[in-house]
Amino acid sequence: MQLVKKYEIQSKQKIINFLNSQSAGRVASIDKDGCPQVIPMNFVYAHGAIYMHSHPFGEKLDNIRRNPNVGFEVDQHICFLPSYYFHPTDASQADTLYISVVIKGKAQIVDDSEEKAKALNALMEKYQKEGRYEALDADMPVVHEVAIIKVTPTDMHGKYKVGQHWARPYRLKMAKNIIEREGLENARPVLAIMCVEVASDGSLKITEDPVM
Repeated sequence: MQLVKKYEIQSKQKIINFLNSQSAGRVASIDKDGCPQVIPMNFVYAHGAIYMHSHPFGEKLDNIRRNPNVGFEVDQHICFLPSYYFHPTDASQADTLYISVVIKGKAQIVDDSEEKAKALNALMEKYQKEGRYEALDADMPVVHEVAIIKVTPTDMHGKYKVGQHWARPYRLKMAKNIIEREGLENARPVLAIMCVEVASDGSLKITEDPVM
């Protein structure tokens, strides 16, 4: 995977943090006819791997048993930038702010009950942060009733475009355009990712450069 350096997420920890901030990823396996099958899945990155839980039967499990080579992708759309931000009439100038992570790896169906329980607990910790559940252990029947897919990355890269490639005055100009198009409240989460702060008087200030 070839990445322009200024768009590459340099920190592995920030890649992991991004993965676990997102609710769904897509796993791509190869079916019996040699075609990619892409399935959206809940997941967690824990203990150096991606874990997903699944019904114990299905095509993706058959695919993995036949060919463990898989891809896994997670992305977050930040904001569409219409062409007129950059040129009065040239539609090709439209752009998007986003964050994405692409993984290539080896998949397996976990048999060990202890590892399955740890994976399920990690999934619960991610998706049910408020708690109010009993932690799972290897002896519980439910642990044996579900399949756990583990993807061990052999290659993992992140890419982001959130305004870090713009000079600071130009980033403020783009922030004003986003506010004008989206409205202040809708724009606030985008501006936060761009490291642009809105003061009480409505003025804009860059707090730092968004580095990942």
